[in-house]
Amino acid sequence: MIKKEPGIVVGVSNRHVHLTKEDVEVLFGKGHELVPIKELGQTGQFAAEEKVTIVGPKGAIEGVRVLGPVRSKTQIEISKTDAFRLGVHPPVKDSGDIEGTPGIVIVGPKGALIKEKGVIIAKRHIHMSPKDALHYGVKDGDIVKVLCESAGRRLIFDDVLVRVGGNYCLEFHVDTDEGNAALLKTGDTVWIVQE
Repeated sequence: MIKKEPGIVVGVSNRHVHLTKEDVEVLFGKGHELVPIKELGQTGQFAAEEKVTIVGPKGAIEGVRVLGPVRSKTQIEISKTDAFRLGVHPPVKDSGDIEGTPGIVIVGPKGALIKEKGVIIAKRHIHMSPKDALHYGVKDGDIVKVLCESAGRRLIFDDVLVRVGGNYCLEFHVDTDEGNAALLKTGDTVWIVQE
C-alpha cells in the first residue's frame, strides 16, 4: 500500500444545519443575519452563533449549530446515531443533494419550520483545490481510499468522494460516527492510499 504525501488534515463534522435566508428570518426574526463566531476549514464558511432544535418523530436534539453563509436550500446534516435518536431515516448523500430525503421540524427562538425534505448523512469526502487534485492525480467526483493511523485503530475508509473547487482547502470530512470509529479528531492527519 502506497501513502500519497503530504497527509491531509481531518475535519470531524458534528450535526449542523444550513439555512436559506428566508428560513433564517422565520427562525430568528425578520432581517436577521447569521453572526459568525468561528471560521471553518473551507474559505468563507463559518460556524454561526445561532443554534436551533431539530425535532423528529421519536425525539429532539437541542443546540444544533447553524453554519453559514446562507444557502439556496435548507439542509440538515446528522449522523446515523442522531437519526436513531430522532426517528428519521436519512440516506447518505453528497452535500446539496436533498432529493428523496426525509423532513424534520426546526425550532428557533422566533419561530419554527416544518421541512418536507433536507435531512442527510453526509457522504465522507475530501475537499481539494485544482492544484491539490493535480498533485494527487485525481479529479472532481473520483472515489479514493483514505488511511487513518490512530493508535490502536488503524482503518481505511473506502468510497471517499473527491470534491475539487477553486476555493477549496485540502481537508478530509467525516461525521462524528466515522470519526469515533477511527479515533479521529479535527486536526489529525490521514492519507490517500493506493494498493
